[in-house]
Amino acid sequence: MNAHASLPRRAVAIVAAVALVLPSVQDGLRAQSATAGAASQPPLDTVDGGWPRAYVTAARAEMVVYQPQIASWDGRAKMVALAAVSYQPPGASKATLGTVTLEGNTDVSLEERLVKFSPVRVTEMNFGSLPREQLQDVLAEIQSGIPDEDRVIALDRVLAYVDRSQIIPKNLEGVKADPPKIFYSTKPAILIGFDTDPIWSPIQGNDLKFAVNTNWDVFQYESSKTFYLRNERTWLKASDVRGPWSPAGVLPDSFSKLPADDNWKDVKAAVPGTQPVARTLPTVFVSFEPAELILLQGEPQYSPVTGTRLLWVSNTESDMFRLGQTGAFYYLVAGRWFSAPTLTGPWTFATPNLPDDFQKISLSHPRSRVLASVPGTSQAAEAIMLAQVPETARVNKKDTKAPDVVYQGEPEFQPIEKTSLSRAVNTDKDIVKVGDLYYMCFQGVWFVSRSATGPWEVTGSVPGQIYEIPTSSPAHNVTYVTVVEDNDDWVTFAAVAGFTFAWGVAMWGTGWYYPPYVRYGGFYPAYYPFYPTYGYGAWYNPWTGGYGRAGGWYGPYGGAGAFARYNPSTGFYSRGSAAWGPYGARGAAEAYNPRTGTYARTQQGAGVYGSWGATSVQRGNQWAQTSRVTNRATGTTTRATQGSGGGSAVTRRGPQGTGGVARTGSGDVYAGRDGNVYRNTGSGWQKYDNGSWGSVNTPSPADRAGSAGAADRAGAAQRPSAGTADRGGTAARPSTGSDTVGQLNRDRAARTEGATRTQDFSSTRSSGSRASSGSYRPSSGARAGGGARTGGGRR
Repeated sequence: MNAHASLPRRAVAIVAAVALVLPSVQDGLRAQSATAGAASQPPLDTVDGGWPRAYVTAARAEMVVYQPQIASWDGRAKMVALAAVSYQPPGASKATLGTVTLEGNTDVSLEERLVKFSPVRVTEMNFGSLPREQLQDVLAEIQSGIPDEDRVIALDRVLAYVDRSQIIPKNLEGVKADPPKIFYSTKPAILIGFDTDPIWSPIQGNDLKFAVNTNWDVFQYESSKTFYLRNERTWLKASDVRGPWSPAGVLPDSFSKLPADDNWKDVKAAVPGTQPVARTLPTVFVSFEPAELILLQGEPQYSPVTGTRLLWVSNTESDMFRLGQTGAFYYLVAGRWFSAPTLTGPWTFATPNLPDDFQKISLSHPRSRVLASVPGTSQAAEAIMLAQVPETARVNKKDTKAPDVVYQGEPEFQPIEKTSLSRAVNTDKDIVKVGDLYYMCFQGVWFVSRSATGPWEVTGSVPGQIYEIPTSSPAHNVTYVTVVEDNDDWVTFAAVAGFTFAWGVAMWGTGWYYPPYVRYGGFYPAYYPFYPTYGYGAWYNPWTGGYGRAGGWYGPYGGAGAFARYNPSTGFYSRGSAAWGPYGARGAAEAYNPRTGTYARTQQGAGVYGSWGATSVQRGNQWAQTSRVTNRATGTTTRATQGSGGGSAVTRRGPQGTGGVARTGSGDVYAGRDGNVYRNTGSGWQKYDNGSWGSVNTPSPADRAGSAGAADRAGAAQRPSAGTADRGGTAARPSTGSDTVGQLNRDRAARTEGATRTQDFSSTRSSGSRASSGSYRPSSGARAGGGARTGGGRR
């Protein structure tokens, strides 16, 4: 099945945040909350600002909404949530507690890990005897009174609620998993990967040539037929590009005469260079096909993985494990597992046959990121779900200008296998011919023309045949950019990061090798490469939802193992430590798919639509930049929370500067599926009823089948809709059944897990470790801001 088919029809996806904090209503609770809130408050940099939240309504009532409990998130585009709410009219001595059921469309920002919930519709309300006008006040405040920037909730809070067992990956046909060439070294080593045989380009005014199809600085000095390689500030030389390589000694004068432009800035800074120390002289591996390097610091060092037979090979940045002291090695790269009896091989594909021990790796393990590539784990399901979340943008048809399209000679098209389509091969643009029309996909936007050379215009209609392009074709990447909506002068596009799904996991790349287009003639050779699955040590980053790039031994220049990029408009190569192209650049660190312009969620890069600007192309996740708590932590809003156990409310001042709710009661307040409000005291559940709390007694086993089912059925039957809730009054609630208590326990566990994950993300972001995170628990169990991991029996 094509990946585009799994995208939500509306590229809006995320949740949002109608959960406000509710003041307590029982004697003594305010004093308890004041103590708890003052004693333990986490930092104010929580990505979504924290929960619960308090508001002053238009009627000057104090209203507090607790963190929503996510009931469903269909297609990452529509969410249903429940929230407990307190409402205290002006002059009232205490608040009334109730529950609301919310529905809304969602938008996701993976970079900020935020979900926006808008518009919000209240479908059910349960508030006891609250008068009609006060119910209407609650309804109006929730549906339209909450500021747009407050309708956000941390993605990690939402993910904690999602039932991952319901995420069934649909494998993309044709994805390959043939092992690449895998090198191994226990001493310093580097891997020089060429995209086919070396392609040498002259340098203006110089007798050096440089290799354009590698992301290393490799030069050919024709006078002596010697090859030179830069490794940071040291230089190596060889009489054959395959090696062996040795210290270069004195460099030819030509290196000091390189052009004075940014292309050669790093090279010129390393001239004349320093002599490498013998013990640090790297072994140089050279490959003319996609390859990977396993680099260890000495002989393998093994660390037992608790609760499994696995041993983690801890002295390498590669993701590697061994099954016992004498068992097979398992190596993960680009989302695919390979195994071998020894580190020298032979390597075979192993993902479908992983030992069950891999599913038992703890979240706190330093390399728990590998769980995203273990079939059957909740982390693998989550990775698939996140990979399907698109980045969207509204594009103005009239104002968005197409890029220049330049061919090497006359336009040349080749058939796309298994289709009636053909693709352009002698240009750097992705152009597909469908019948008499030509479609170009550039940086997440589709254009159409009646001629291969233009003129081009933005189109909101893309033929379905394009989305049948198989993985074996270099043009397959365009299937990840779809049309969401075509509305008059604007088109909304959605782009995903180009992941493939197979064997129950999300992977980087199709596994196919696509030979580059090369043409000689003129001063520079034309070289149009396709970005490989292998060759840069891609690993999954749980905090970006994308694949990152491994260390410097894969080359000084970043991106997806990027090479020097040829600009046919200028006949010039761009180079540098970036994921770059003729139309812009971003900082190196994360995997990048320049063929669609889609970043794998980098920390430094802006994403697929970032280079377009904001006038003619409006990015769909731009709201996240203004919703950050760091942008609104002062002024009319204050923020503080404490896990799921209590704390201060997030307070927004009401009309004419009136004050908000300053404290909540216990933080463990929930909306039951039966319409009642519950709280957890730490020693059990209590239910709110007519202004007071009463203990919840779980029915005996003999009564559960009858009373629990009857309770839930009766509760459901008595819950009024939003249209009938304003009638006030509530029939007597049946006793709480075991199903309700079980659901409350699950909700509490999810809320606690979500708070932990959200704090973990905030910690990784503030520490700058997100670009190299190897663990779902980067703090190794330490909680920022205090507070033990409690709730739900999960910790």
